[in-house]
Amino acid sequence: MDVIAVVAFDRINPFHLSVPCLVFGEEQPSPELPPCEIRVCTPEAAPITTTAGFTVSTGHGLDEVTGASMVIVPSWPDPDLPAPPAIIDAIRIAHDNGARVVGLCLGAFVVADTGLLAHRPAATHWKWADVFARRFPDVLLDRESLYVDDGDIVTSAGTTAAIDTCLHLLRRQHGAELANRVARRLVTPPHREGGQAQFIEHPLPATGSQHPLTSTLRWAIEHLDEDLAVDRLAARANMSRRTFTRRFSDTVGTGVAAWVATQRTVMAQRLLETSDYPIDRIAELCGFGSAVTMREQFWRAIGTTPSAYRKTFRGPTQQLGSSYGSLDVAAPRPSGR
Repeated sequence: MDVIAVVAFDRINPFHLSVPCLVFGEEQPSPELPPCEIRVCTPEAAPITTTAGFTVSTGHGLDEVTGASMVIVPSWPDPDLPAPPAIIDAIRIAHDNGARVVGLCLGAFVVADTGLLAHRPAATHWKWADVFARRFPDVLLDRESLYVDDGDIVTSAGTTAAIDTCLHLLRRQHGAELANRVARRLVTPPHREGGQAQFIEHPLPATGSQHPLTSTLRWAIEHLDEDLAVDRLAARANMSRRTFTRRFSDTVGTGVAAWVATQRTVMAQRLLETSDYPIDRIAELCGFGSAVTMREQFWRAIGTTPSAYRKTFRGPTQQLGSSYGSLDVAAPRPSGR
């Protein structure tokens, strides 16, 4: 019988802990699924506390991790805190014995602590990607994918991407029909288009009201449908082109063209979520010039198409101005220039 060991610890998120149990072990979804046992393993087989306040006790210790065919680490409570030696050693031994190692969300940090990800690709939650890159500079961090399957090591982005990853592993092991059946039982898509880039927030840089760029940045966001050349923005900021580009890079952390492209994409996301405008009109309002250019930028930045994004995120129609106002700027002007 295959054993899937789920490594658990104090302050674990109960949702993350439940995902592999739901996908692989809550019930036998079909008679053709080979016998499989899920064992939630804790240090010294001791009860653990969850972030929801309740305690979990399973009676399985880390010694049972070493003989598992798959080891899953479902998140980790503190990305700055290295995993304890007992967990690291158990995962390393299991991998040496042929187990596939899976890190879900911040569980990728634990897998990286073992050294198994050195010079290999990996994913983690976008919010903690910079911390991951700082702690593990030798890992090839993929900031966009929902999950990265590198054969014997699999890592995922945050929260619900754990479901995507476990369904992918089930599909890889037992075929699409079974994975689709489990996905239907969980009432979730068996496969989602695009990567986690479509979920990343892009707020304005934290500049004070007296910062020389503050009014220029806000003006630019209100006029994304216009030509936002560097010289024009520099003139609005009362700076030379050279001084403006230097201060812009120091403040925002990127070049002017890249920032404008990001803001246009963010505005397009809001309009796709909240308006009935056709793609061509949204491309015009956001300053892309054409729907083709918008699709190309969307694919580069988010990894999906505007149409697919709208299908994923479209909710009840809202007032355009009140929705876009979440950016703390004026709403786009539907009439264009």
